[in-house]
Amino acid sequence: MDLNKFEEQAGTNFQDKALLKQAFTHRSYINENRSSGLEHNERLEFLGDAVLELVITYHLFSTMKEASEGEMTALRSALVNADTCAKVAQEIGVNDFLLLSKGESKDMGRARQYILANTLEALIGAIYIDSGYESAKEFIMKHITPLTTEILAQGAWIDAKSLFQEKAQEHEGQTPIYKTIRESGPDHDKHFTVSVSVGSEVYGEGEGKSKQDAEQAAAESALEKKGWK
Repeated sequence: MDLNKFEEQAGTNFQDKALLKQAFTHRSYINENRSSGLEHNERLEFLGDAVLELVITYHLFSTMKEASEGEMTALRSALVNADTCAKVAQEIGVNDFLLLSKGESKDMGRARQYILANTLEALIGAIYIDSGYESAKEFIMKHITPLTTEILAQGAWIDAKSLFQEKAQEHEGQTPIYKTIRESGPDHDKHFTVSVSVGSEVYGEGEGKSKQDAEQAAAESALEKKGWK
């Protein structure tokens, strides 16, 4: 694993290379390689998630002077969600450095997107420990906040659940009903699949790391299906 190559791609420089390697280490790899002496990245992910949210929150607060609390909350959600984090992780080449089990390494579907997103958060946590808040902030401002313009232009920051409820009541005269149809994964890494119905018809399904995220994804799917965006 050529960590110097990654640092060059991502524009970061670690004093402690072991910390950077830990950020790439998924729990599944540890389970298959118990004698490796490595630690998985979940604690770093926990820290990085908090740092990312703080940086994005202050960025929006200081730059969007006319925005309401609700608008900033929705835009922050769009900037820190799994889809955005996975996209950034792919752009800086995280996929090439992941340490995964043989089974996880073969899965290139939605599960890989969650792993990429979690790894980006772990990377931010590792930068924070290695070089401090300002370095973590610089990384986030370089790779994530520039997506604000794109997200605003696409309308991706709009709360899909609220919009779908408004449209369902307007067109169908009914309130959407969300139902959890599947839960998977261990307690520390749950994934939910949720459906949304209007009356007896299922309009969409969505997945997420929480029921709230899955409901948003289901509403987004339903909006696209009905052409109500």
